[in-house]
Amino acid sequence: MSRLDLFIDRMVSQRACLDAAIAQTASMPGPVFELGLGNGRTFHHLRERITARDIYVFERAIASHPDSTPAEDRVILGDVNETLVQALARFGATASLIHADLGGHNREKNDIFARKVSPLVEPLLAPGGLMVASDRMYFDNLTEMPLPDGAVKGRCFIYRR
Repeated sequence: MSRLDLFIDRMVSQRACLDAAIAQTASMPGPVFELGLGNGRTFHHLRERITARDIYVFERAIASHPDSTPAEDRVILGDVNETLVQALARFGATASLIHADLGGHNREKNDIFARKVSPLVEPLLAPGGLMVASDRMYFDNLTEMPLPDGAVKGRCFIYRR
């Protein structure tokens, strides 16, 4: 499979999983967390579809497209290993939806990172909340959910508390 095909599968899967998670958590209170802003495409997608919940973005430094840049008061800057701990103290287990696309192009490094960050993400989710991730995550108390139609197995993952 070409790298272009892998990228397309990831993008199609990410959109399908995000749209399903947005629909399933629409009636839940609590913030939405976007872990990793990058260019801001998924943040822009979330902002277009979620109007009743605050969306907070966790990022080291903002480098997004101007149309996809969150308001300053919705950005949590710093290393995610530190800012997720701070977020738990600030928000508690209230997140209705968390999306993470934090990995790079090296699957082995992504897996190591996912194992490290999973215990920091898990306590942020409210009961019934969903986590959408581009990489497999490692949770003690979240259940991996079936993928929605249109998503490609192994290219995106959904977990529920």
